[in-house]
Amino acid sequence: MNEYIKNRVHELYWNEDINCARTAIICLSELFETKIEPQTIWSAVGLHGAGGYRAQCGLVEGALMFIGIYLHVLGKTEEEIVSACYHFASAFEQAFGSLSCSKLRPTGFSESDPPHLCENLTCRGIEFAYQYILEHLQFTA
Repeated sequence: MNEYIKNRVHELYWNEDINCARTAIICLSELFETKIEPQTIWSAVGLHGAGGYRAQCGLVEGALMFIGIYLHVLGKTEEEIVSACYHFASAFEQAFGSLSCSKLRPTGFSESDPPHLCENLTCRGIEFAYQYILEHLQFTA
């Protein structure tokens, strides 16, 4: 699974040049064999730190979007989905130290940054989300 995520993130970043939020949704949907509509992928086009504003991390946003879709497919109520998202965000913050792109990004933001600076963080974030869903949300199936 880790090798799959590493290879898929690299492919999505370097071949398709997409952001962390869309990469998270795509990887999680493939790992959990859950169909994601193209419009949903497009809705995440500006979710990499709120369009680069350095707000909430796109890895969190992408994972939360996926959790909402995944639990809806499993027939969960809005209240159950909201609760699952809350607990995921709390666990992510505890594991990574923040939900903020400006704190998680290795060197902040600069015009001279190399492309896809967060590739390693993206792999770790998606691995975390995958394991979290397996351990905490699979019982809902």
